[in-house]
Amino acid sequence: MKQYFSTMLILICLALVAVIVSVKHIDNAQHQGDVSAFTDCSNQLVSAQGEILVCDARIFSLSNDLAEIQSSSAICSNQLAEARSAADRDTKQLAELNQQLLNVKSENEMLGKNVATLTNQMADLVGRLATTTTNLEQANRDYALLENRLRRDIAERLVTERKFNNAQELQAQLENVRKNPSRHGVSSESIYADLDIEVESNRIHVISPD
Repeated sequence: MKQYFSTMLILICLALVAVIVSVKHIDNAQHQGDVSAFTDCSNQLVSAQGEILVCDARIFSLSNDLAEIQSSSAICSNQLAEARSAADRDTKQLAELNQQLLNVKSENEMLGKNVATLTNQMADLVGRLATTTTNLEQANRDYALLENRLRRDIAERLVTERKFNNAQELQAQLENVRKNPSRHGVSSESIYADLDIEVESNRIHVISPD
């Protein structure tokens, strides 16, 4: 009986040893797996940290790019505001120039009308000048005739005066007047007879010789 219990005890011990060895083997395998898994996790963590650093670098670069873009946007905004202001000034200047152009056109139209009026007045003055020139030429001719006739009349008067200063000539003239008295008396027409002069109420006109 004791031998049976000893055998059973040995078998149980062997079974326990086998179980312990199996558990130890399983623990070793589990430990190796855990170590491998920990190593993989550590590698993944390092890789993730590297990627995080790369992402941080990219984020920093993007932040710098964003700052530059914002600065450029501000500059573009200022330039756009200046361009709009310049466009407004140009629009106002264009409106002023258009108004000045309209004023110039209106002034040109007025000048054209004034030129036309002055041209008509000039034509009228030229016509009057031509008439005046013609009248002046006629007056010069009349004055020349009058001057010539005056010289002749002065000469005749001098001759007549000299005759009247001569007693014999004066006696002969008195004798002629007594013998041939004038039937119509002395008048303006008889005085200006044979002088090529027409006597009117308000003027004396010299008759041009043929």
